[in-house]
Amino acid sequence: GWENLLLYKEVSDSELMQSSSSDAQGGEAIPSLSLVKKKFLGKYAISAEEFSDEMVGAKSRNIAYLKGKVPSWVGIPTSVAIPFGTFEKILSDETNKEVAQNIQMLKGRLAQEDFSALGEIRKTVLNLTAPTQPVKELKEKMLSSGMPWPGDESDHRWEQAWMAIKKVWASKWNERAYFSTRKVKLDHEYLSMAVLVQEIVNADYAFVIHTTNPSSGDSSEIYAEVVKGLGETLVGAYPGRAMSFVCKKDDLDSPKVLGYPSKPIGLFIKRSIIFRSDSNGEDLEGYAGAGLYDSVPMDVEDEVVLDYTTDPLITDSGFRNSILSSIARAGHAIEELYGSPQDVEGVVKDGKIYVVQTRPQM
Repeated sequence: GWENLLLYKEVSDSELMQSSSSDAQGGEAIPSLSLVKKKFLGKYAISAEEFSDEMVGAKSRNIAYLKGKVPSWVGIPTSVAIPFGTFEKILSDETNKEVAQNIQMLKGRLAQEDFSALGEIRKTVLNLTAPTQPVKELKEKMLSSGMPWPGDESDHRWEQAWMAIKKVWASKWNERAYFSTRKVKLDHEYLSMAVLVQEIVNADYAFVIHTTNPSSGDSSEIYAEVVKGLGETLVGAYPGRAMSFVCKKDDLDSPKVLGYPSKPIGLFIKRSIIFRSDSNGEDLEGYAGAGLYDSVPMDVEDEVVLDYTTDPLITDSGFRNSILSSIARAGHAIEELYGSPQDVEGVVKDGKIYVVQTRPQM
């Protein structure tokens, strides 16, 4: 059903690293691009403080950068990462010999341009078993970072998490991803996939901010949209309107509501975790890595039919002003941090603002 169309909107590393150069016109191949082979550096899991470009892609590094720089009243979801090279290391483990042999054979078929091998490789990756050391290290990093460890709930919960991690790795062989690397003559073998492990904040509201009003191009004014629940209803193809507002940057206490919400469906989730693709291919100029790889939540969201008429965002003008003003302030702070207009996605929980990601406004 359409509830499975929750597209986790991914952004490319080139956008995240705030690159200003425009993409090559017409999308013709630019042979100057090359991927640097990433090595496994001995750690199966790292905390946000350890993120570096040897170990993770720009999506993770951007989160770590924000964490160190945003005002203290802006939250950043807790994150750890499974670094580059971990997939290859686990694949080479004795317990996964058969899986490795199958993938080798399928890569042979792929080299002969038998593209049906792509789907088979993705399926085969899901057969990997987790050696004890990686599991131990991931558990330690998640717990020491203040994240829940799925295995503490049940073995079944860990299996769900492990499957999600493997689905992110397998997405290296997504059709669109594979063909786009071929188009720009990148060596697909050199594409490495780190996994950004992030806590999903069980949101009361979600927002998207454009720090320059996109409809007027007015850079003195922030434009934002807000919905109840998680942000997928904002970025995915969900019916109805979000609440929209503008706010002058020199008067952040006075947001002006433009439109009231009519989104009939909201998405809610219990405290959970999302495993997000973070490859080394996405931060290359001229290679649009956006949305090519998968991000996999551990849990499916619950759909709730909403009644905005009883929501304090509608009924309580003081509450509304305070929340909208906080959202505008967060957007303004992040724009100041990067020195250029930003698209900022985030959520509100118990009145606190969390920024989930930011990228240059296009």
